[in-house]
Amino acid sequence: MQKLSILIPVYNEAKTIIPVLEMVSQADCAGLEKELIVVDDGSQDGTRDILQNLDGSKYSARIYFHEKNQGKGAALRTAQGHASGDIIIIQDADMEYSPKEYPALLKPVIDGHADVVYGSRLSGGRLTRAFKFTHLVGNKFLSFLTNVLYDCTLTDMETCYKVFRADVFKKVQIKSNRFDFEPEITAKVLKQGVRLYELPISYFGRDYSEGKKITWKDGFGAIWALIKYKFVD
Repeated sequence: MQKLSILIPVYNEAKTIIPVLEMVSQADCAGLEKELIVVDDGSQDGTRDILQNLDGSKYSARIYFHEKNQGKGAALRTAQGHASGDIIIIQDADMEYSPKEYPALLKPVIDGHADVVYGSRLSGGRLTRAFKFTHLVGNKFLSFLTNVLYDCTLTDMETCYKVFRADVFKKVQIKSNRFDFEPEITAKVLKQGVRLYELPISYFGRDYSEGKKITWKDGFGAIWALIKYKFVD
């Protein structure tokens, strides 16, 4: 039986980490065995205490801790080193994305049609919380720049829901520490010549008052990452 590794980077998500773990552990994974790789990235709001006192076996989870906050990319770099599945999916710990989407996202990889699948919040047809206008413009611009630089047709490069065949994911040496992981991984898998597909997904986005962390400054980091990784590995 093939195994699915679900990588969950966590930073200051005390209110949502248990609900997310419950949802992921109960999710339909298209018949795949599942393992959860949780990396707490130096949380300071009680998340770390929750995870330290958690029975990981209840969720088929292995939990790792960073002593200080380094960023989402750093947490995923740690998770990458511990993932043993044949297929990899990234899951945020904030409940913006629903694990109910897993079967549709996994199917193209399981069926052998895709090496990588992105869940798009911007391709239409699914329930999506209204973005801030600046976020929408920023996301569309970053996807446009990705398409120009890498000759592709992505609608949502910055999406959390990315599914990879493990051999594709393991080839990527993650160097980014923060949210510039998203353009880095996109650039590096596209340079492998992979078959990348998109599917529409629902999106239950948060505002900053609800704990959203990415800011306009991360947009500049993403632009630089897209340009840099066009020319370097």
